[in-house]
Amino acid sequence: MTASRAEVLERVLASLRPLLDDPEADVVHVEEVDGRVAVRMRQQARDATTVWCTPGERTVTFEAYLLPAPPSRAEEVFRQALVRSASGWLVHYALDGEGAVILRSRAEADRIDAEFVSYVLAEMWEQVEVAFGPLARLAFGAREK
Repeated sequence: MTASRAEVLERVLASLRPLLDDPEADVVHVEEVDGRVAVRMRQQARDATTVWCTPGERTVTFEAYLLPAPPSRAEEVFRQALVRSASGWLVHYALDGEGAVILRSRAEADRIDAEFVSYVLAEMWEQVEVAFGPLARLAFGAREK
């Protein structure tokens, strides 16, 4: 049976409440924005990551921005992202329409519950931790402190 987008949106929000209420979780903010849900997670590799959850009638898409389109060595950045996708269980790397590297996941709306959403967010968190620094250095060079 197909649920309405509003029902799926509420299921997503309900799935996030335990993470937001857990002081040990890295989820620090959850907000509905224009029919989507923004989930802000604390990170170590960078300050934070926002995961956008977009509910549909049949699926929910999760998407997080990793880094902008590489100004140099783009082919190598994209190759490494593609290789890293092979290690993902629920999350894969993709490019948006402007060439930025993003993390994506999509699941059936019926599958959305606190446990599943926790797994998706944990995998996105981990991919940012292990890939952001190396891919950013490759694309933009070393930052001076």
